[in-house]
Amino acid sequence: MLRLGGLWVLRMRSPAAGVPVKNLCLRELASGVSSPGSTSPRALNIFDRDLKRKQKNWAARQPEAMKFDYLKEEVGSRIADRVYDIARNFSLALDVGCGRGYIAQHLNKETVGKFFQVDIAENALKNVLEMEIPTVSILADEEFLPFRENTFDLVVSSLSLHWVNDLPRALEQIHYVLKPDGVFIGAMFGGDTLYELRCSLQLAETEREGGFSPHVSPFTAVNDLGHLLGRAGFNTLTVDTDEIQVNYPGMFELMEDLQGMGESNCAWNRKGLLHRDTMLAAAAVYGEMYKNEDGSVPATYQVYYMIGWKYHDSQARPAERGSATVSFGELGKINNLMSQGKKSQ
Repeated sequence: MLRLGGLWVLRMRSPAAGVPVKNLCLRELASGVSSPGSTSPRALNIFDRDLKRKQKNWAARQPEAMKFDYLKEEVGSRIADRVYDIARNFSLALDVGCGRGYIAQHLNKETVGKFFQVDIAENALKNVLEMEIPTVSILADEEFLPFRENTFDLVVSSLSLHWVNDLPRALEQIHYVLKPDGVFIGAMFGGDTLYELRCSLQLAETEREGGFSPHVSPFTAVNDLGHLLGRAGFNTLTVDTDEIQVNYPGMFELMEDLQGMGESNCAWNRKGLLHRDTMLAAAAVYGEMYKNEDGSVPATYQVYYMIGWKYHDSQARPAERGSATVSFGELGKINNLMSQGKKSQ
C-alpha cells in the first residue's frame, strides 16, 4: 500500500504539438463521441455519459488542473512500468480515456513509436502534458472506438473504464483494434474505492433523513475482470489489485479533489443534493471513524491492473492433454531420490 501525504509536487508542462494522422483507417463512425443516451442495446444504462463528459471538461478548464493530477499520474506511471516490463518495441499504441496523457508522459520513443490518445473530453485533449513520443489526439468515446481491426500493437487505459456503461463491449472493442500478439494493459478503480466516504455518507444520511441514496458510483468486482477479459477474447491474462491511500485535511477537501479530478458521481440514480446538516454529520462521522493521529483523514483508492494478449500462433500454448512424460504421482518420490543421491556422494 502506498501512502501519499497531503502535499505533492507540481510540474508545469506545455502542451505537445499535434501530429497529423497518417495511415490510420477509421471505421464507419464519423465522430467517436456518442450522442447523449446512446448505448449498446445489451448494456445497462448506469452512468450519464454526457454528464461525465461535462465533469471532465470542467475539471480540465480549471486554472490549477495539475493540482489534482497526483492520483492519475501515479497510476499512469505504474502502467508505464508494466509496459517497460515487456521486452519489445510498439510502433503504434492507443490510450483509451487518456485524460491529459498520464501514461504517455512516462514512456519514451524507444518503446513506443507513435501514440494515439482518445478521450471524451475535448478540454483534456487541448491541454495534454508534454511528452517525447509523437502523439495524435482524437475526440472519441471509450464505448465507441473509431478504428479498424488489427490497428495497434499496444492499447493502454488508466482510470477511465470504470465509467463506461458497457464494459464487456469496451473490452471487445479494445481486443478488436489490437493486432494479433498485441497487448492490452489497463487500470480501473475497484470495489473498495472510497469505502470510508461511502460508509460515512450512508450513516449520516440514514440518521438525519431516515434512509440513504448512492453517492459513490458502483465499481466492478475483481472476480469479474478475468471473466470479462476472457469473454472479450484475451488470453494469457494477469489481474492484480493494489491500494493507494491518500490523506486529506477532511472530508470536504477529499470531495473537492474528486471534483477537480473529474471523478464526481455521474450515476443516473444519484441524489442531486444533500442537506447541509447531513454533510456536516457525514464529515463528523468520517473523522470519528477513520481519523489519523495527525488529524487528517484517509481515503482509499483500490486499483485493479489487468493485462491481456490477443491470440497469435507464436504465443506459448499449454501442452496437449496426455502428452506429459512424468506423472504427478511420482513427484512425491523426488525427495527420496535426492536424498539417495546425496548419500551416494
